Amino acid sequence: MSFGTGIVDTDALPLFDVVRATDPAELGPRSQVSSRLPPSGQVYKYRLQDRAVWRMRFEDPIFSMAIRSAGAIVVSLADSRFATEVAIEGDESALFCVTMPLQGDLTLVRDGVATTSTAAQGLAFRPGPRTRIRMSDATARANVFIKVQEVEQALEHALDRRLREPLEFRPELAWKSGLAASLKRQLDVVLAEFRSPHGVADNPVALAATTDLLVTLLLRAVPHSYSDQLDVGAGGAAPAYLRRAEEFMRVNAAEPVRIAQVALAAGCSARTLNDVFRRFRGTTPLGALHAARLDGVRNALRLEGAGASVAEVARRHGFTNLSRFGAAYRRRFGEAPSDLVRRASRI
Repeated sequence: MSFGTGIVDTDALPLFDVVRATDPAELGPRSQVSSRLPPSGQVYKYRLQDRAVWRMRFEDPIFSMAIRSAGAIVVSLADSRFATEVAIEGDESALFCVTMPLQGDLTLVRDGVATTSTAAQGLAFRPGPRTRIRMSDATARANVFIKVQEVEQALEHALDRRLREPLEFRPELAWKSGLAASLKRQLDVVLAEFRSPHGVADNPVALAATTDLLVTLLLRAVPHSYSDQLDVGAGGAAPAYLRRAEEFMRVNAAEPVRIAQVALAAGCSARTLNDVFRRFRGTTPLGALHAARLDGVRNALRLEGAGASVAEVARRHGFTNLSRFGAAYRRRFGEAPSDLVRRASRI
């Protein structure tokens, strides 16, 4: 069975929790959908815009939602057959949301200001009582949520100080401009990985790296209340920070390391760590950690020799997509990982 619009197939989402509604009463002012979603401090009230639909009954779902969470990330896919307005009551959410329309139009109304989103433009916001969402007929959307605490802590590390006010994103997000295109590609990767039974969501090492990358792109790609203070320029930092960070990455290449942990081990702030890697290595801490994990795979293949399983070793180091891993490995070492195993076999 597929969702109401036929865009999202629930048969392809066995790892997700699925909520469906066939009775318009479930989407009325006293929506029953929220009671079937994971517990939170919010109540989502769905209101069908066409009153004539309220008295009708349907065999197929008129609203469906599939949800899966792992670590600090929550992924959901949803669709609605009829135009609907969603009011959010309760506390401000503990999650930031990035919405990607797959079909139809969505309009976010926050503090009385409306922002319309289509397939070419996403939305970034924090759901809460200041928020309403309007959907046209036959809409489908993908949402990636990430914990507010994770994003604000990363911002504090980048600024090297505590935030005086909560972080607020500007909702409009054009996918073709600047780093927003990179963010969109990463969001697509997250959606694909959460659908996979052996993807990022089931690998703590890969999930930690994915979370850091997603948070970094979110802060750099989406305009927000601290954008003008987020200086990405290179600063002077003692090379000792760099050596300690690289050694920590090397030793922990097969562990679910976060950039904040690398900075702590190096004895500096995450902002200083970012600056010193850019200045002395021409890369970012995330790029260096990715390289350290590739080095870890290569060293493990050498040690394990002819009996080594490339897929198993790669997954142990946080690489869940073998195609992307193989391409990255070849770029770094100029050969395929299987070439190293074959040489060990001949020896």
